[in-house]
Amino acid sequence: MTMAEMQVPFVDLKARYQEERDQLMEIFDRVLSSGHLVMTPEIAEFEEEVQKYTGARHCVSLNSGTDALLMSLWALDVGQGDEVITTPVSFIATVGAIIHVGAKPVYVDVLDDQNIDPDKIEEAITPRTKAIMPVHWTGRIADMHAIDAIAKRHNLVVIEDSAQCMGSYFHGQHGGTFGSAGAISTHPLKNLNAVGDGGFVLTNDDDVADKIRLKRNHGLASRDDAVIYGLNSRLDVLNAEVLKFRLTRLKEVIDTRKKHADMYRELIKTDAVFIPEDKDFEINSYVMFITQAENRDALKDHLAKKGIESLVYYGTPLHLHTAAKDQGYQRGDFPIAEAQCEKVLALPHNQCLSEDQIAYTADAVNAFYGSG
Repeated sequence: MTMAEMQVPFVDLKARYQEERDQLMEIFDRVLSSGHLVMTPEIAEFEEEVQKYTGARHCVSLNSGTDALLMSLWALDVGQGDEVITTPVSFIATVGAIIHVGAKPVYVDVLDDQNIDPDKIEEAITPRTKAIMPVHWTGRIADMHAIDAIAKRHNLVVIEDSAQCMGSYFHGQHGGTFGSAGAISTHPLKNLNAVGDGGFVLTNDDDVADKIRLKRNHGLASRDDAVIYGLNSRLDVLNAEVLKFRLTRLKEVIDTRKKHADMYRELIKTDAVFIPEDKDFEINSYVMFITQAENRDALKDHLAKKGIESLVYYGTPLHLHTAAKDQGYQRGDFPIAEAQCEKVLALPHNQCLSEDQIAYTADAVNAFYGSG
């Protein structure tokens, strides 16, 4: 295949399956032949491995990262009439979870790396503020030292939207372990990905863990005693076993993605594309490699013509979605986030790509801007 004919997929779950096929088939056969697929000992075994990896006291597995957010809010008594300070740069699940417990999202603007600006949090605090929910966007952890200090001064709880940061660290501490709870997703697009949806809560709070374990399984203390009205948010055993296997490969996946990100930094020569730098004290899991590009839509079309898949991730800040029209926000309220959403473009960087594919993509970006 010549460089002119090269295809660069944004994600390649088929390639990952082929790479891991033998191990996955063994898992499928072992789990399905057992005849037991729900809440077996394999669930606790997976949770214990996550606890070891992250340093969290508890891991409570659930059926999605969205439920992990929702359960964390509920377990920390965030509800009707409360306000939760968060960022307008995230997936809709962040604010959806806040709305579903009856609370109100209160947004503050972001830094150039798209994470929440801690210097703008305190001015947003009111007597109704109950929690701060930072989002560790792309896997880069927000300034949790500053955020935790603000929360402590104002007696607020911190719930980390850590959906993208399995394998991310800030000053040597794993994401999702700074606040009262951290929600992590194992959606197929994540670095640690299940065969479908999945997620879990990290917490060092025994009471939070106990409440979520009860809630996820219909509120059942035993088979015939429901002590609360709960939900069905159990991670299935098949996904627990797949995730336990893929956890052993997570560092390799992240290292390869970081290598590809570093190649882009070296090879993309134009100032029209902004790439946030990694700081010495952070490890970014690089679930996504998001640039901020001038003339973004035209660049995306140019790349597509070259066989390169890219993704606008995401083009609408949370306060400007149609669903948010009754929250009282309008365009211009958060100018930094809004400007970024006009420019964001995620480039393909997954671990199944070759260095030639990364170089080909960088060359195509440079050619668009007349650089290189």
